[in-house]
Amino acid sequence: MAKQNRRRRTGRKPAAAPGLPVDAALSGDVAQVADAIATVAFLAAQGDKNAIARFVEQVAGAELTAGMQLAGQRIIARAFEFGWLPADIHEAARRRVDEFATGYLADLMAEHLAEFPAESVDEIWQSQLGELAATVWWTADRPHLDQWADRRLLTGAEALTAALSALSLLIQLPKLEQILPLPGTRGQTTTHHHVDEKTLGRVRGLLAKAESTSFAEEAETLSAKAQELMTKYAIDRALLDAERADPDLPAARRIWLETPYTDAKALLIDMVTRANRARAIFVADWGFVTIVGDDLDLDAVEILSTSLLVQATRTMIDNATTEESRSRHYRKAYLTAYATRIGERLAKAAEVTIADAPTHLLPALASHRQRVDKAFDTYFPTARTRGITIRSAEGWTAGTEAADQAHFDNR
Repeated sequence: MAKQNRRRRTGRKPAAAPGLPVDAALSGDVAQVADAIATVAFLAAQGDKNAIARFVEQVAGAELTAGMQLAGQRIIARAFEFGWLPADIHEAARRRVDEFATGYLADLMAEHLAEFPAESVDEIWQSQLGELAATVWWTADRPHLDQWADRRLLTGAEALTAALSALSLLIQLPKLEQILPLPGTRGQTTTHHHVDEKTLGRVRGLLAKAESTSFAEEAETLSAKAQELMTKYAIDRALLDAERADPDLPAARRIWLETPYTDAKALLIDMVTRANRARAIFVADWGFVTIVGDDLDLDAVEILSTSLLVQATRTMIDNATTEESRSRHYRKAYLTAYATRIGERLAKAAEVTIADAPTHLLPALASHRQRVDKAFDTYFPTARTRGITIRSAEGWTAGTEAADQAHFDNR
């Protein structure tokens, strides 16, 4: 209303909405159709909420499948060049578009990756596609869009709408750090060293018990034991790396957070990251944390932070007995305090474990820290620290007390 009133007073008319490239879409030329589809997706990405619906209505019945495929190939390649990985695109889609557009993106990613020899695709790219069950399931005798619509029980208009929504999301994705080599980058795939299955099984077993118990003290003692095991394993690995002329380079991963209270949850991940000799940075607009460190340490961060988020949320909900304890201010303060204190205690558990390690390990740990800091500064040269505003002293106190109940002596 305010904008309209100003226009009336000044005599200015609102800017006309950009025209849709309908003629190009109906031209029958694949390249022109692809450009038209990309233009519509761009208009939607720029905030024209009706662009897709208007376009779909005006091209009803036209043959656009070849142009859609070409546009999709170009736009998904751009998203990957912008640093987005399959899991990142899926998580962004899950939060911002419907299930049909999300499913279309999975097919688009599978088609893109299928072009490259397996040996030229980093194992993390492959594992992320596997977790999404993204495969080239359609046959070559019919356009993908038609087969996809049949599989999803969609009309042609519904399928086109979903596909355009998917491409619009891809266009909105900002440029990120390239944390893995692109598929097809020969000779540059990374060898990843993960925690062995035996140790991983023990850690997961401890955390599963921590998540299932109703006693906060027991839960956090089990979590501390898991931290101790991961630290001991990392120390053993550091001793091996110290004897090598070419120690592993720091890696990077992204952890996506569920709303609400993403800043408090990001703080918890940051605290776990510090306890495991790694670094973290939070991208608030999209709701994910990028962690930088050795693969083993990043394994620890992912496993521990995921479990601790479950434990913190469960404890917070179980203790919600008053109107204040169910408020947003309280819960944000609770999770922030919990993250702060748990981080301190996990760091202490890690320090105690390192103190018991051989003294000749200290130079190796110092070298490791320097490599992680250098990698972090390379990825994020303009990173800055940001605080969290707390508006519930009661929530802060309760969160701190919940974290303080644990006994971390592990005897």
